[in-house]
Amino acid sequence: MDDDRPDVLLTGLLFYDLVLTGMGKPPTPGEEIWTAGMGCGPGGIANLAVAAARFGLRTSLATVFGDDFYGAYCRDVLGGQEHVDLSLSRTADGWPTPVTVSVAYGGDRALLTHGQEPPFSQDVLMGDPPPARTALVHLEAEPRGWLAKAAADGTRIYADVGWDPTQEWSAGLLDQLALCHAFLPNETEATAYTRTDSAVAALGVLSELVPVAVVTRGRDGALAVDQTTGEYAEVPALGLDALDATGAGDVFGASFVAASLGGWPLEQRLRFAVLAAGLSVRHHGGALAAPGWYGVDRWWRSLTDPELRRAYGFLADRLPDDPGPPVRHAPVTPPAPRH
Repeated sequence: MDDDRPDVLLTGLLFYDLVLTGMGKPPTPGEEIWTAGMGCGPGGIANLAVAAARFGLRTSLATVFGDDFYGAYCRDVLGGQEHVDLSLSRTADGWPTPVTVSVAYGGDRALLTHGQEPPFSQDVLMGDPPPARTALVHLEAEPRGWLAKAAADGTRIYADVGWDPTQEWSAGLLDQLALCHAFLPNETEATAYTRTDSAVAALGVLSELVPVAVVTRGRDGALAVDQTTGEYAEVPALGLDALDATGAGDVFGASFVAASLGGWPLEQRLRFAVLAAGLSVRHHGGALAAPGWYGVDRWWRSLTDPELRRAYGFLADRLPDDPGPPVRHAPVTPPAPRH
């Protein structure tokens, strides 16, 4: 506890998210659809930052805010409300904060985004990155210079990867795993990049490239291998009703890091991350849907299912005595009352 480094170091693109929910059907060209609910909040890299901070992790974020309403709002939420360290971040004059409209429907979502390339790159924002216990990163085709510096300085790199719009899934991207401690892709990404046909097969390939390999499977849970301890784990999802899936993967990653910093066994790390991600989809938005200790504690105290009580019994010893105040979810326009 005398380690004063940030627990989590983050950099990436920030968005202002506007989330529409309660749709009876997906939109079609030429049609106007009224939705039953609407929420807003910071998104993009903010999803990871808030999810980590709500588990009490000292979180340092390097990002760019526009000098507009959206940027000011996101900065206030992240720095003032969620206590994320923004000393590495910058506000760019004349640059608009990217805005994403997320349309949630059928347990998933579609995204519409307006934005411009930020005026400061990740490498410029980071410079010589400060020492940190971990960094949560999103691997891209073009390697970031700061990543190698952070890894050489002893920062443990936890990485994920996104959808490849070219659908080429270049295996060369996996070369960056040499810098990483853990890799957490979803099943589609994992099988595409490894040229395999199942999550299990993909995990086998990835476990040869990185000490900790995790493959998330959405409604089918997740599986993982930790070569440093010799552990294998596979856990199911909880089947919680989904309002908005935006940012669930980011909540999973931040929760897995939080449990890993606590030194938990692999199965507990995986169950905890699956639970946190499942709790997040019950609320609007990405960042502000993160449950934190408060949300996990409430779920555990209200849990009556005996099978889940056994599976998640480790929470009785893991939850802090004081889970903190209620978390603040995305501001929401509720459905209009019926007359």
